Amino acid sequence: MSADFLVEIGTEELPPKALLSLAQAFRDGVAAALDKLELSFDEVRFYAAPRRLAVFVGNLADTTPRREQISWGPPVKVAFTSEGSLTKAGEAFARKHDLAPDALKDCVDNDGTQDKLCVRTASEGVATSTLLGTVVSQALDALPIPKRMRWGASREEFIRPVHWVVMLFGDQVVEAEVLSLTPGNTSRGHRFHHPGEVSIHSPASYLNDLRKAYVVADFDERRALIESQVNRVATEQRGQAVIDPALLEEVTALNEWPVALAGRFEERFLQVPPEALISSMKEHQKYFHVVDGDGQLLPLFITVANIESLEPAKVIAGNEKVIRPRLSDAAFFYDTDNRRSQVDRREQLKSIVFQEKLGTLFDKTQRIANLASYLAPFVGAAVDAVQRAGELCKSDLVSEMVLEFDDLQGIMGRYYAANDGEDAEVAAAMFEHYLPRFAGDQLPLTATGTAVALADRLDTLVGIFGIGQPPTGSRDPFALRRASLGVLRLLVEKAIDLNLAEAIAKAASLHPGLSVTDRLGEQVLTYLFDRFRAWYEDEGISAETFVAVQAKNLNNPLDFHLRIQAVHRFSQLPEAATLAAANKRVSNILAKATDTLPQGVDPALFEGPEEAALQDTLARVSGTVLPLFASRHYTQGMQELAALKGPVDAFFDGVMVMAEEPRVRGNRLKLLAELRGLFLNVADISLLVPAK
Repeated sequence: MSADFLVEIGTEELPPKALLSLAQAFRDGVAAALDKLELSFDEVRFYAAPRRLAVFVGNLADTTPRREQISWGPPVKVAFTSEGSLTKAGEAFARKHDLAPDALKDCVDNDGTQDKLCVRTASEGVATSTLLGTVVSQALDALPIPKRMRWGASREEFIRPVHWVVMLFGDQVVEAEVLSLTPGNTSRGHRFHHPGEVSIHSPASYLNDLRKAYVVADFDERRALIESQVNRVATEQRGQAVIDPALLEEVTALNEWPVALAGRFEERFLQVPPEALISSMKEHQKYFHVVDGDGQLLPLFITVANIESLEPAKVIAGNEKVIRPRLSDAAFFYDTDNRRSQVDRREQLKSIVFQEKLGTLFDKTQRIANLASYLAPFVGAAVDAVQRAGELCKSDLVSEMVLEFDDLQGIMGRYYAANDGEDAEVAAAMFEHYLPRFAGDQLPLTATGTAVALADRLDTLVGIFGIGQPPTGSRDPFALRRASLGVLRLLVEKAIDLNLAEAIAKAASLHPGLSVTDRLGEQVLTYLFDRFRAWYEDEGISAETFVAVQAKNLNNPLDFHLRIQAVHRFSQLPEAATLAAANKRVSNILAKATDTLPQGVDPALFEGPEEAALQDTLARVSGTVLPLFASRHYTQGMQELAALKGPVDAFFDGVMVMAEEPRVRGNRLKLLAELRGLFLNVADISLLVPAK
């Protein structure tokens, strides 16, 4: 038998940015606890609204499975004498299980190897209803809550005060205690539309029961409803709503009964950069902005009220009144900032510490400028522009606008540099040097922005490693993992041919407090190349492929990436497994051989056609692939190596490599060394063979 189960934890308003993750964790915790008890069920769903976390379990078994316990005793030949009477071991087994000695003859079974005494007992399942209180409590205790709070005289702790608990198994209330409260079937409705109690008739009726009380409890349904309403209202205003997913999620977590409404602001504010207006509306008021068909910001916003007002015009007027001073502040900041140049603001960076041992932000901009100038030829940028952009790239951090809206760093720098009359590429680099900001983010469009972006990240990586503070575990205060992936993406996706070891050494030399050592360079280089591993895992490239290329100890990320792609495609050829195994065999043979190899292969020492066939094919293939490898056409070159499979197979089938005659043996070893050397031009493909 089975029934649906529902638990709802009723609280004061939960943190909106944490609501979805809390609800998902609650669902996963309940599911994990039920699985541990071996309780079967059809589905587990979460519901979440500002004042509630809930989990629904469909068709949950009403008892745990019936268990059979097997207790094995001594072998029959040990339990009984040759005459059939019990030994001391047999008597002990009988006493242990409270059995009459005569009954042991019926307690014999085979454990797969021999006949033994065996007692089988069955235990009935436990009623699910008696376990649900513990299941819920364990799931609540495991929620990712960084700081719990207490309320009233209770000793219980949770993210917010808990006022009610609903727990239903079928149509019956579960008898338990959760967070010092006795569960019932009574929830609460909307704080204003239906402030009283709401009876939940069954787990299946939960959503409809609350909907009648002006609560849309399903998070996904509420999110879709808000998105639909916002788009509809924007269309009615002849605009297009721009819906940021993070803002949509937050607004969903703030509302139980969402109603989208459109408001307006004065057109004079459109003289302020749109990003500043959008940030003000989004961060402070949780408004969605609206654009026209060309993507230009309109003097409109859409707010989502948690109430269905009889006088929506008053709600709109109130929101317009609130946003006006916010936008006025943005306009004031912009006007004030434009009265000073980026050069003037840079002087203020002398008083802001970047890192105690690495100097101020002013010092950092000087290092960025010098390193970017070194990198300029590699990215095709003008040295003068890169130097200027590097010096000014952090100046907007002390602007009034960025001090108020920190998410506008770089964006405002671009506007202020343009206002100062800086070169267009220099102005663009103010924003672009922060790119990419996260996985999948866009890359700089300009060469100047690319050079400064690389320099900024390499300076931070070298500096933090140089003072002995690399990331450890989950601790990464300077976001070095993100910086490393940014460096790799820039070099690979922009096809920048750069010896990273030399660039790291240059970056280290610009830090006056660091001793430039090979050890520091190796640490930073290793850390950077290790970031490639996760990158390639996401692309479905095997760890063996990564290790095969990593064995080359390369310093150029672009070259490394091209080799990875080539080896990955090679590994999918039908000939790849055989050639990889042959390379491994050759590697082992050469490692164990003590012979001094001759300068070249002597065909006069061949004793069979297999040796000549391998040398001929090797010579022909080498003539084709070596020019390809030299020009980094690794993929095409590796494809050509597949032609070696037949001659290699024939060689190992028909030739004894370790011949007794030293000259013949040395000649064969030299031939194999040339074979392996050809593959090693790209990677050590012997490592494609999985370790046993």
